[in-house]
Amino acid sequence: MLNEAGRVIPEFIEGIGPLKPFKGVFAGFPEGKMKSPLVPYVTRDTEKLLPSLRDAILATGLKDGMTISFHHHLRNGDFVVAMVLDLIAEMGYRDMTLAPTALFPIHKSIIKHIESGVVKAIQGSVNGPVGKLASHGGFDVPVLLRSHGGRARAIEAGDLSIDVAFIAAPSADRYGNLNGSDGQSACGSLGYCVADAMFADKVVAITDHLVQYPLFPISIPQNYVDYVVKIDQIGDPSGIVSGTLKVTRDPLRLLIAENAAKVIEASGFIEDGFSLQTGAGGISLAVADYIRETMKERNIRGSFGSGGITAFFVQMLQEGLFETLLDVQSFDMEAVRSLRENPNHVEMSASFYANPHNKGCAVNQLDAVILGATQVDTNFNVNVNTESDGVLLHGIGGHMDTAAGANLTIITTPLLRGRLPMVVDDVLTVTSPGETIDVVVTERGIAVNPLRAELEITLKKAGLPVINIHDLKNEAYRISGKPEDPEFTDKVIGVVEYRDGTVVDVIREVKTC
Repeated sequence: MLNEAGRVIPEFIEGIGPLKPFKGVFAGFPEGKMKSPLVPYVTRDTEKLLPSLRDAILATGLKDGMTISFHHHLRNGDFVVAMVLDLIAEMGYRDMTLAPTALFPIHKSIIKHIESGVVKAIQGSVNGPVGKLASHGGFDVPVLLRSHGGRARAIEAGDLSIDVAFIAAPSADRYGNLNGSDGQSACGSLGYCVADAMFADKVVAITDHLVQYPLFPISIPQNYVDYVVKIDQIGDPSGIVSGTLKVTRDPLRLLIAENAAKVIEASGFIEDGFSLQTGAGGISLAVADYIRETMKERNIRGSFGSGGITAFFVQMLQEGLFETLLDVQSFDMEAVRSLRENPNHVEMSASFYANPHNKGCAVNQLDAVILGATQVDTNFNVNVNTESDGVLLHGIGGHMDTAAGANLTIITTPLLRGRLPMVVDDVLTVTSPGETIDVVVTERGIAVNPLRAELEITLKKAGLPVINIHDLKNEAYRISGKPEDPEFTDKVIGVVEYRDGTVVDVIREVKTC
């Protein structure tokens, strides 16, 4: 099948089933119904607090071939995924489907469980070693990749049916009230696992900080939790800070950031009530820094900043530049502290944040979003999943969700990275379709999507260095030469699902010499 992104999609994949081709970003979402999870009967004598994780696994009725889920709010400091899988392997379970919100390099140890048959498939973002394993044919069933909003949609609709959700809870009481703001392993928001708690058939909370009932504040309430287990340590909070969380000082990247900020200003969005989301990378934070100075100079008070929250956004909240922060994931310990102490710093679920199949998600209220890319092509399609060598190393995150929802979507990228062009004829993998991308900003110029002709006129009038996307690509090729695409086999190793459940692209196995 040829989908609307111009990608050839198989009609059927063993282990996944029939695929629905992507028909366009706003092709129309049909009304649907939410899945009904199992509802147990709990009496006053029911004891949720169990002596051990083994007892909890047995109590769930876990069986071979079931689907189990985890969240990644502890990021590269998470201990729970490996702990649970090690115990499941020891207890003799096999053929499990793993449904994490994301995996990080710390989860490299689960590769042994993939190779031994304990884990047969993954539906969730994979980063680093597990993605590399998939790219080289390490799974019989392709990895199914979803965005944050798409994952929440899939769980609520029953497309992703979770048998047992294991929730790493930094703080809990014995009846199953949970939050991420307190305790030795505090990670802040628990927004990504709210759908798991609400719709999984069984929910096990694993905590290292057990408090007297009732816990307060409550992120996930007791009526969604079946069992509670107390262990010594669920993770290392220092691992939450993984990646660049400081404003770049590189002159080239600062130029990109300055031009991106000028795009937003010229577009007329920086006024009272302005809303913004950026990533946690150096360029994104530099864009936010430029905007911060503009807001202060013009005495502008924005409505909200959203997404993964960093200390930088906390500072803007404290300075009165934003009235509210909407936090689906806390990226550093300052964000954790702020969520705990500031009532204007608000936790939100992944569904509230980005699910397209509900009655309104937060990304639809964004004025501007700053996003990155591993590749952009001349049709403005963006790849964030595979590197230039074709290896699957990154998840989707909220990329396609915010790109579709925001009034202004800006991609910031150097024209070259490691002497490889970032603007190319065709991306290796379509993650966010070109119709959702408004502007691409590089150090060599600013390209505007032809679908936004009025915006291009506005930016030219503002004196910004607007350039045709084809000229950007040609300049990249002039400097570095046209890159040779990696060779792939016919085996599909990854499926990129658009946020509505259709398939926007597939990823094939990298051919090795």
